Amino acid sequence: MTLQPPCRVLIVDDSALVRQLLSEILARDPGIEVVGTAADPLLAREKIKRLNPDVLTLDVEMPRMDGLAFLENLMRLHPLPVVMVSSLTERGADTTLQALALGAVDFIAKPKLDVARGLESYADELCEKVRAAARSRVRAIGAHPGNRRLSAQSTVPAPTRFRTTDRLIAIGASAGGTEALRVVLEGMPADAPAIVITQHIPASFSRAFAERLDRHSAMSVREATDGEAILPGHAYLPPGGRHLRIIRDGARWRCRIDDSAPVNRHKPAVDVLFRSVALAAGANAIGAILTGMGDDGARGLLELKQAGAPTLVQDEATSVVWGMPGSAVRLGAAEEMLPLEQIASRLVTLSQS
Repeated sequence: MTLQPPCRVLIVDDSALVRQLLSEILARDPGIEVVGTAADPLLAREKIKRLNPDVLTLDVEMPRMDGLAFLENLMRLHPLPVVMVSSLTERGADTTLQALALGAVDFIAKPKLDVARGLESYADELCEKVRAAARSRVRAIGAHPGNRRLSAQSTVPAPTRFRTTDRLIAIGASAGGTEALRVVLEGMPADAPAIVITQHIPASFSRAFAERLDRHSAMSVREATDGEAILPGHAYLPPGGRHLRIIRDGARWRCRIDDSAPVNRHKPAVDVLFRSVALAAGANAIGAILTGMGDDGARGLLELKQAGAPTLVQDEATSVVWGMPGSAVRLGAAEEMLPLEQIASRLVTLSQS
């Protein structure tokens, strides 16, 4: 068996302490080689040319050029997998979501206090995300023709009429999912069946994420509250750090917000949502897994399929990371595999059947 060479990482952060800590954490992983560090984007630009790294870790707030401006230039001129290192603040959440929109693969949280202990607690996650980023697909800004077409269509939602109580759409995503979900929701009409979503995201980012999706969708996108009725034309995400389950209440469905333990190391977990939808909605549901790292959601999607629900996944070519969709395919949970730009229209078609 041929051993894969370690992925080569350049660390870009204005804090000498953070550069040192990230270097030490990543260097412990045999699958990662830290080839250099840079204190600001201008130094990073020179080191990228000289060192040709496979992955960049990038701080959001830096001197001489902020991380977003640097990222935009990088993704236009020299697309490279980037893992953002961002602060767990409201401003940090919004900036990080902007970075993901610009093409960053994923992000890790940088604690405001006790940085050394905080980063160490993220060590396994950091290494996993950097290795996944090295295998990810990045494109130059503007190289998403399907996304642009969906954006143009979404300004005037299709005048489709659904038997809205008949269908419930459940979607799970992780790495790359913040933008993939935006593309899907942009393509859904205002009167689409209700959509319930689990996206792996830190607790403090969830509200900003829901608000961002709401701005891009004809549907009403919101954080779910415990016990609220699920209505057509609405999309629901779990509030920060909680699982979202669906329960049946007579002829309708309701949200159940769950503070139980992580599943598959995630909270919220896609499997938790999908299993509850399989029980509550069965063949009236539609299940979809978008881009993401790991295998969360694969078993839940299989349970949806076994309950009679149509199931689909995003294809490898358009996924940033084909971990979750690929796991579902290998498990036999996915009936269809589609490029991202076709998923919204397929969900609409399945909803009408």
